Formats: sequence, C-alpha cells, structure tokens
Amino acid sequence: MVMKNYPPQFKADAVALDQSRPGATIRQLAADLGVNPETLRNWIRAAGASRPRGHRSDAPAESPTPLEAELASARKRVRELEEEREILRKAANYFGRGDALVNRFQFVADHQRRYGVKRLCTIVDIARSSFYYWLATAADRAARQAADARLTARIRAVHQESDGTYGVPRITAELREAGEPVNHKRVARVMRSIGLAGVRLRRRHRTTIGDPAAAKAPDLLGGDFTAAEANTKYVGDITYLPLDGGKFLYLATVIDLASRRLAGWAIADHMRTSLVTDALAAAQRTRGSLTGAIMHTDHGAQYTSRAFAEACRSAGVRQSMGAIGSSADNALAESFNAAFKRETLQGRKNWSSEREARLDAFRWLHRYNTRRSHSRLGRPIAYETATATPSTTLAQAA
Repeated sequence: MVMKNYPPQFKADAVALDQSRPGATIRQLAADLGVNPETLRNWIRAAGASRPRGHRSDAPAESPTPLEAELASARKRVRELEEEREILRKAANYFGRGDALVNRFQFVADHQRRYGVKRLCTIVDIARSSFYYWLATAADRAARQAADARLTARIRAVHQESDGTYGVPRITAELREAGEPVNHKRVARVMRSIGLAGVRLRRRHRTTIGDPAAAKAPDLLGGDFTAAEANTKYVGDITYLPLDGGKFLYLATVIDLASRRLAGWAIADHMRTSLVTDALAAAQRTRGSLTGAIMHTDHGAQYTSRAFAEACRSAGVRQSMGAIGSSADNALAESFNAAFKRETLQGRKNWSSEREARLDAFRWLHRYNTRRSHSRLGRPIAYETATATPSTTLAQAA
C-alpha cells in the first residue's frame, strides 16, 4: 500500500538514492520506491539537490553536436569499408576461375543473403538487372552445358577415330552423318575449348615436271570436276612421301570424280612412267573395266609419255589434260594429296623409314575409301553403294 505521509528520513534517503544513480530516471526511481514521480521530484527540489550531470530525464534527449554527428558518420564508414574489404577478399577466390563476369554473378548468388544483392553488385561492378537475368536463365544454361558435354564426348570419339587428324569440317560431317544436326561453328567452339584441332600440312615438294616436246591431250572436262555416275571421270596425280635422310617415295593415285573413291594407287621410290601406269592398272582391277572413262591429269612427263598413252588406249580410257601451270585445274587431286600427308605425317617432317611410310600409306589409303568421310559426299564406297544404278552395278560386276 502506498503511504500518504512519508517520514523525513524516507524522503532524505530517496533524494540520496537519486544522487547515487545518475543513469536512472525519476520515473524509474519512483516506481522502485512506490511513490508518485512528481512527489519524488518535489522532494529533490525541496532538498535543493540538482540532477547529476549526464542524468537521463523524462524530457527528450538533446540533438548531437555537429562534431559528434561527424564522428558517428566516420565510424559508420570505417565499418562499411572493413566489410567491403572482407567482401572483396572473398570475391578474389572467384575471379581466377575463368569467365570473370560469370564468376561475379556466382559470387553475388553465393553471398546475397548475408550482404544483399544491391551492395554486392555495386562492389563487384555488375548491374543488378544483369545478375537477375543470369539467375533467371540458369536452367537454360545448365541444359546447354549438358548438351555441350555430350557433344564434347562425341567430338573426342570422332577425333580419336581419325587418329587425331580430323578438323572442324570433317568432324561436323561425321556428326551429321550419324544423325547429329550440329552447326560447324558450334563444333569449332567446342574443339577450341578442349584443345582439339586437325593436323596441317607444312612442306611442299615439286613432283610435276613437264616435257615441252611431249604430245598434249585435250581438256575433256572443261573445268567441270563432277560426274553423275561412278567410273566415268577420273583424275590422276603424283605426290611425294618424305623420308629421313632427304630421300623420297612417290605415290600415284587415280580418283573417281563422282564418289571421290580412290580407285587405284601405286607407291615407288621413283617417278618413272611405270608409277602412273601401275596406278591406272590398279584402278582397272578395282573397276573391272575403265572403257569409256576419262582420265584427267596435269602435264607431268609421266602423263605425257607414250607409255602412259598406250596404257590408256589399252584400258579404253580417254586422256584429258588441264591448263599448264594451273594448280586449280587439278584441285581435287591436290586436295587429296594434302589430306593424305597431313593426316599421316601429323605434323612430322618425314617418316623414319620406307617401311613406316608404306604401312602408314597402306592403312590411310584403304581407310579413305571405307571409313574417312568426305565433307560433301560421305564415305566413298558407301556413297557408291547408295547411288548405284542396276546398270552400273552390273557393269562393275562384269
């Protein structure tokens, strides 16, 4: 029960308690003593006592001075800078992982709950709209990455199957043939990302040596290096196989213009006419008959010789020659030769021995017809089988 009359000692003790507790308000002390706050205030006034310095009262607190406000602002900025330094220290672990922009997005995503998206985007210098777009498209990116992973595995398999020789065009052709509707630019991007590339040819050696006095055959192709049917138009050429010690082997080829099939070939350590007549004879054995076919070559001494002309007449082949000094006039054979050396040498300057060169050539030349995909027609023998007519089938079987 609250007393109505308080003894002098009680009042003196209440005033003394107020003086001893500068942090307490009159209202708090009055509640502790069970008296009215205004009554306690009257006792303090009657005793002539003043509120201790810094004593809180029920009146509103005074506004901080400009100096105090500036100090508080400085302290706040120091705390913010310390936190920013901590954020940047954590972000540094993300910046060395490849794509800098993606890593910044990932850092914000990983720390947004603690620091907030707005502040993190400001510190790592990215737009919030870009970050939110990155988040929204995460599922699509994951799907593309999974598709790229599957494509990478297929590209590796095709590249390995080609002994590491296929580049973008042929790998693209192989994938399309296998039912993968892929763009060559995407294949190029994936191959760059995993460090795969086809091999390139570095060295050239002259094999076409003309004889000004020899008879020349007319140009029966007229620049048209296509054929509607197999076993109607052929191109022939010679290329070199460099060996250790500055020696060479020579390869003569006979290629069908319709299917790009290597119909005949021969290898020797010389470039005499027998090299090209042996290749023509091999083509005749492959086809059974060459009667009526055109054999187009350059003006090399081997092809302008009487012995080769006689071999063509005997096989029923009509000779054709392009313009002198025009590499484009026999471009298909030149392209074949370049691919052969590029994919067998694989960056080496030469073969260590004649045996090694012959075995590599034997494997690649047979593989060319059965396994190697031409960028336009696919595999030569498979193409011939798919496009064969009853008449050509019977003619080849005869």
